[in-house]
Amino acid sequence: MHTAKIPATIVTGFLGSGKTTLLRHILDNANGQRIAVIVNEFGELGIDGDILKGCGIGCDEAGNEREGQLYELANGCMCCTVQEEFFPVMQQLAARRQDIDAVLIETSGLALPKPLVQAFQWPEIANAFTVDAVITVVDTPAAAAGQFAANPGAVDAQRQADPNLDHESPLHELFEDQLGAADLVVLNKTDLSAAAEVAAVEALVRAEVPAEVKIVHARQGQLPLQVLLGLGKAAEAHIDARPSHHDHDEDHDHDEFDALQLELPELQREPLLAALAELVQRHAILRIKGFVAVPGKPMRLLVQGVGKRFDAHFDRPWPAGQARSTRLVFIGQQLDAAQLRAELLGLLGL
Repeated sequence: MHTAKIPATIVTGFLGSGKTTLLRHILDNANGQRIAVIVNEFGELGIDGDILKGCGIGCDEAGNEREGQLYELANGCMCCTVQEEFFPVMQQLAARRQDIDAVLIETSGLALPKPLVQAFQWPEIANAFTVDAVITVVDTPAAAAGQFAANPGAVDAQRQADPNLDHESPLHELFEDQLGAADLVVLNKTDLSAAAEVAAVEALVRAEVPAEVKIVHARQGQLPLQVLLGLGKAAEAHIDARPSHHDHDEDHDHDEFDALQLELPELQREPLLAALAELVQRHAILRIKGFVAVPGKPMRLLVQGVGKRFDAHFDRPWPAGQARSTRLVFIGQQLDAAQLRAELLGLLGL
């Protein structure tokens, strides 16, 4: 018989791997399960929270936000703010435990999962919650291209080909730490890679995780919920034994990463995507995401980019009374907002 503790599933993974898509899939197929969601965003703008709200999560039928359904932690990595913000949120959830069947926690793409799992050892949290599983989502095409791979040869080849990449990239270590904490690894976007590339990525991941950790393949995070939930791993009980690059780095922070936001006017879709692709070539930009106001279009354009790959689609109408403006968040290293803005407007001929 399982304990009465509320199972919490922690979804981690690198920038753009598909964590939000996986959460959306779980919530769309919850079949009456009462799930609390904690979304953590790197940087000061909770764009991922907006994406989740865009598909009706956390809102009632009239579109009004339901208080307490969606917790957004918007000021930095979960592991860095865990004592300041994570604990009171979990206290709130514990006080409403009779209303909750499960908790989903999405970490920042730059978060270290191990300290978060260790937080579930605290008596006040341990009495009410258990970590059902840590799910690490891997961007299969990116890993196949040698990004954040454990293969030093592949990393070195990429470093030589890309002057923006540091040969001692902390991203590599973060990738390994996210795999090291995993109870389940989801190789996402496998439809975007050839079979041989998928097999190579699986071999790469298998070398980083214990034999009992399952590796599954997914397209857009589409997996049966029985594969993702109810795993009963109680990860907090054994997380201390999992290796991490940052076990002795208590003052670790992510100062090497910049997250900045640009406010821009209405822009046309194709010229903007072309200009963003050019910016990625010029600067150490890891991730671009945001909303774009397109002239003459009643819906806002959701733009997400990882490396040279961009996805853009109209997600919902602009809310009544909200000014139509373009907001883009850039995450990367050694970024300058004024320089990026000037270059982007220059590429757009504005």
